[in-house]
Amino acid sequence: MKIARVTGTVTASVKAAPLTGHKLLVTDVEDGAGNVLEPAVVAADTCGAGVGDLVMLVTGSAARLPAAVAGVPIDAAIVAVVDHVDIAGGPAKRAPTRRRNG
Repeated sequence: MKIARVTGTVTASVKAAPLTGHKLLVTDVEDGAGNVLEPAVVAADTCGAGVGDLVMLVTGSAARLPAAVAGVPIDAAIVAVVDHVDIAGGPAKRAPTRRRNG
């Protein structure tokens, strides 16, 4: 798993049929200090993330395991919205996220 920040959305009017109905988001993979390690990774959202959220990202064959995207031709999936990151020996990092209802 990787930590990533959602930076945008992807709209594709023409796509493989199994992708229909899936929200695609642009993410930047970050290190523990928030430095971008891998920019612009497109991921299928399985948990209602949005722009600005810090998320857990899975890639490769693991991305196709969550029930919401099982069998869908994806390479990356968002599987959690992160609330807090604590790095040993360093300052705790709060994950600024969108305000959520309930």
